[in-house]
Amino acid sequence: MLRRVKSKFGITAPRLAVRPHVPWYLRWAATLPFVLAAGWLVWWAYDSGLELAGFHRGQAEQELAQLRDQVTALKSENAKLISQAASNERQAQMEHAANMETAKQLKALNEEYVRVQEDLSFFQNLSLSDTREGGLAVYRLKLERDTLPGEYRYRMLLVRSGQLRAKEFQGSLQLLVNVQHNGEKKVLVFPEEDPLSKNGPVDAAYQIKFKYYQRIERSFQLPPEMQIESVQVRIFEEGAHEPKIKQDFSLS
Repeated sequence: MLRRVKSKFGITAPRLAVRPHVPWYLRWAATLPFVLAAGWLVWWAYDSGLELAGFHRGQAEQELAQLRDQVTALKSENAKLISQAASNERQAQMEHAANMETAKQLKALNEEYVRVQEDLSFFQNLSLSDTREGGLAVYRLKLERDTLPGEYRYRMLLVRSGQLRAKEFQGSLQLLVNVQHNGEKKVLVFPEEDPLSKNGPVDAAYQIKFKYYQRIERSFQLPPEMQIESVQVRIFEEGAHEPKIKQDFSLS
């Protein structure tokens, strides 16, 4: 025990150092300049290394700004081109529709021209002996399928001859269509007859009125499953109960 006390308080005892107390903010204030200087040296060394390697920061930032401007300009030009393309597409669609309508009109005019030429050739070669004096005749009967299923279009030319042509002919047209449906034969009448009428068909769409000749072109609709066997056209004079003319069609 005595030896231990002498080792602490005797000549062999460890040295005791007394230092003044320094606040932490003073220690940080003294250390911070060295830290900033070291950071600046590291940054300067890094930047210098980039420049020695051929990379210039200011030039790179300038080129980056130019590229951003070019991207903005290209986006704006792309939007204009898209708008122009949409406008051109709409214009092309309008022109296509106009061309289709023009082609349709040209086709109709061409068909009309062909019919007029046929009528002219027919009248040039028509012999008055083919029909009786003041009589009524039906020429160029034609029946054909139309665009829709079950739709049929018929054409005919009505001609009057003789001196009585000065008087206008008034009457009506009637069609008798013989069909076969599910193995059963039927007769359809266009227009449907009015049981109270004694003067033939009364439908205004089938009324005819002409002095010298009249070209008739109309259509009628049947159920698609019906098959036509024969069609007969009847011409009634106004006030008459019996038809003036009966003539059969052939499906072309």
